[in-house]
Amino acid sequence: MILKDRNALITGASQGFGEAIATEFVKNGASVAICARDLDKLAQVEKKLKGIAQKEQRIIAIKSDISVENDVKKFIDKGIEFFGKIDIFVNNAGIYGPKGPIENVDSAEWEKAIGVNLMGTFYCCKHIIGHMKKNKYGKIINLSGGGATSPLPFISAYAASKAAVVRLTETIACECREFNIDVNAVAPGALNTRLLEEVLAAGPKQVSESFYNKAIKQKQEGGVPLDLGASLCVFLASTESDCITGRLISAKWDPWKNLEKYRDELDGSDIYTLRRIVPEERGKKWS
Repeated sequence: MILKDRNALITGASQGFGEAIATEFVKNGASVAICARDLDKLAQVEKKLKGIAQKEQRIIAIKSDISVENDVKKFIDKGIEFFGKIDIFVNNAGIYGPKGPIENVDSAEWEKAIGVNLMGTFYCCKHIIGHMKKNKYGKIINLSGGGATSPLPFISAYAASKAAVVRLTETIACECREFNIDVNAVAPGALNTRLLEEVLAAGPKQVSESFYNKAIKQKQEGGVPLDLGASLCVFLASTESDCITGRLISAKWDPWKNLEKYRDELDGSDIYTLRRIVPEERGKKWS
């Protein structure tokens, strides 16, 4: 129960990974407010969470479109009114956006993906940070993924927005360090959620033969368990991760369960960050 007496807001929590995060948070003692655009699915998750919550835990579901700034502000204001204080914010809501060669994608759909993945994260951070600064403490967890660390041909809006989310995370972490607000990004791994189903539905012509074949293999093998990434979010939301900030952490590949041991080594280093690589770092002497 390492999140006991903590209050969390979680976006995109009506299904998939967002639901998994909310479930793990409640299992670990947190009270949670969840949001999404689909009110029916949201109500089902709210009922489920209330069914596993202890008597002192509070659960609320609020319909919200995080790509609309006024919706974000209302979600946060209602959360603060309901709980009194917000300790944790998880920016989980995200979409793939259009798929295909850059010259063929619909520009409006490309912008929509940026609106959800990047602008939605920006709006949420913008409107919760003032509250956390007053409390001189907070945890912000932004969802990133493989699109942030390597090119993702034919899914360009997703890749660009997720890379931007990581640099936004690093930047906000620097701004908020003195207020004891930790801001980190999470790469949950290849999950078998609706995003995978989108790739399979798009087919190899839109997402490339190699990416499509990887998706088929992932579907068959089950992908990375949802609760692995959700457990990483629990760690980053707890006091165990205090002062670990400005990092992109992989649920599958990084030793995050022992990361508190390396807190001092992380501080001031560029480990788990996005950085430019120069020839000398690869043993090349081009100068």
